[in-house]
Parts: sequence; structure tokens; C-alpha cells
Amino acid sequence: MTTMAELNIITVSQALKMEYLSATMDTPPSTLVVKSLPIIDISAFLNPSSTFQARQDIAATIDRACADYGFFYLTGHGIPTSRLDEIISLARQFFSLPLSEKNKIKRYDAGGPEGGDGARGYQGMGENITLGRRDHQEAIDIYREWDHSPKEAGQGGPSTHKTLQGPNLWPTEPQEFKSVYLDYIEQCKKIGEALVRAMGVALNLGPAAPDADQNTENEEVFVRNTDRSFWVMRMIGYPKLQTPLVEGEDITEFSCGEHTDYGCVTLLLADSTPGALQVLLKDGKTWLNADPIPGAFVVNIGDMIERWTNGKWKSTRHRVIHRGDGYRVSVPFFYEPNFSAMVKPLRKCVESTGGMPVHEGNTYGEHLLGKVFNNFYN
Repeated sequence: MTTMAELNIITVSQALKMEYLSATMDTPPSTLVVKSLPIIDISAFLNPSSTFQARQDIAATIDRACADYGFFYLTGHGIPTSRLDEIISLARQFFSLPLSEKNKIKRYDAGGPEGGDGARGYQGMGENITLGRRDHQEAIDIYREWDHSPKEAGQGGPSTHKTLQGPNLWPTEPQEFKSVYLDYIEQCKKIGEALVRAMGVALNLGPAAPDADQNTENEEVFVRNTDRSFWVMRMIGYPKLQTPLVEGEDITEFSCGEHTDYGCVTLLLADSTPGALQVLLKDGKTWLNADPIPGAFVVNIGDMIERWTNGKWKSTRHRVIHRGDGYRVSVPFFYEPNFSAMVKPLRKCVESTGGMPVHEGNTYGEHLLGKVFNNFYN
């Protein structure tokens, strides 16, 4: 039986689809007008009894969305709206705590006496940076535990940690935070796997083979290289920006500055705040508000997918400017390659994009460490 919440999602999704189709079909080619990102139902890739044609249809839609936008809404993922609301509520409860309580799980630099690893834990207002500028946000970062190779002592000695090799720091308040989030992470991992499987089909890389390894280039190549995904779960709180926006002047204050995500695919869950997340369209100058749809994720591809596809699908720049009412909360889940996965352009993608690879390739771990070292102000 379809619930009222599900009916609301269907109604909103249908309305946005109509706006999207109207904008793309009725607008002269010289004018770029897009009212909504595409909406994609991933359910056929989560249902083992779905038909071959159903999967092909979804894959074709993903191909168009990744090529045209690098962003889309994702429905049909199977997580109840009530659970999504709980995830946002628990993050909001944590951010409403006194700073002294939040700092009990404070992120510290790797190798120091506090036991930090430079990445995991709570980051206070202005600690995160984008393009050399302080973002107006606070956050908690949770990563996959370091289990792909032995841990090494940090530069401060046996009781310290190297970058990313420390334990996750979980809030003790709200009390149910850790258990609910651990369950949610497992659900997100399944959705991430289904999504990258669909992407392999969308690229027409050829059927899976039972004897394939990490380097075999077929439609399961992304699945094999994310089977130990070095995922990240981030909870972000955004107070309202106080600097007014003046027409014709450059924006100088950001909730999160303009950037691309540096991994594989992002599943973004956000509260109902409109007008905050903005996506840069392919003309390089038009910003589209990616306002939340109840029960749906906003999905975008990251730099590793751009590299694998040799630029056929580009990682799209986006930013957050929260000038609306209230305190905005978002919870992105980053489904990433394995830490040791070698990411380099796929031969078929190189051939279809002019024959020249855009990158010689390196491991995702090397790429990630380079980013983490530059993510924070001390």
C-alpha cells in the first residue's frame, strides 16, 4: 500500500519532471533554462528480480544525467522517509549541544598527543576550508575504519596516529546516535553499490566475467573497485549567513565554497531548507538550486568517476550559500573507491573521448590523503 508520504514524493517528483521536460523541450537551444535536476528511480538495480530492460532504461537515464549535469535526484532507494528524518534529527540534536560537549569528540591533527588522525571527529565553526577560505559550518566526519593495511604509529610515538588511521569518534549524545548511523551507513553502502553497478552498465563496458580482477574493464569495474569502499559519512550544520547579498557584487561569504567532490558518488540527505545547495550548470555561469525533495537523495559524481570516464562524465562544481531561515542540516554519504584502488581512465572511455587519457592514474588513497592534508585550519 502506498503511504501518504510516498504519494507526496511521487507528486513532487512528477511536478519537477514536468518542469524539467518543459524547460529542456520548449527553450531555444541558445538559452540555458533548467528548472530541476533529473529524477532517477534506482529500484531496478536493488531488486534482483527486475528485468534486463528495466535496468537498461535506468542506465540510459543515468548516462544522460551524468553527461549533462553530473547531478540528479535519486528515488526508489528503499530507505523509509521516517529513517531519513531521524538521521537529520539526530544530527540537529548533536549540533544543538554546548560546544564543550561537542568538543569531546574534537578532531585533532594527526601525530599529536591528543590522539587525532587529522580527519575523524568534530570540526568547529570555520575549521573546514574550501579554496583557502573558511566555510561557515560545523561538522562531524566518520570514515570506514582503517582495515586494508596495518596501522602505523604517528610521528608523536606509539600512542599517536597517522593521518586517517585513528578510530572514529562517536557522540555519546544523543544516546542512539551511533547505532542508528551505523545501520544507516550499511543501507547507504548498498545504494552506492547499486548506483555504481548501474553506471558500469550505462557506460556499455561489456558484461561481467567470473574471472575478472580489479583491473578488468567491464560493467562491474566500479563494483569491484568499491567492494571495500573507503566511505565517508559527514554530518554538517550551517548557521544562517549574516552578510547580505548585494546585487552585482561578488559573494564573499560561503556556507561551503565552490568545489567538486573528490571520490566516487555522493548521496546527499538534507533538511527542507530551500535555496542553499547550488549546482553549476554546463555553461559555467548558471547556478541551479538543488532544493530537497522529501525522501530523495541528491546525487553527484566525484572526481574519481570523472577520471575513470576520461571526462565523459565530469564532476560538477557546487556550493552552499545558506541565507534562509533557521539552522540547516545536511548529511552526505560519500561512497568512495577502495583505498588501494588504482583509478585511471578506462580504455573504452578514452576511445570515445578523443583517444588521449586525461590522467595517468594513481590510487584513491593517494588522492584522498592529498585532499585531507589541506582540508582544515588549525
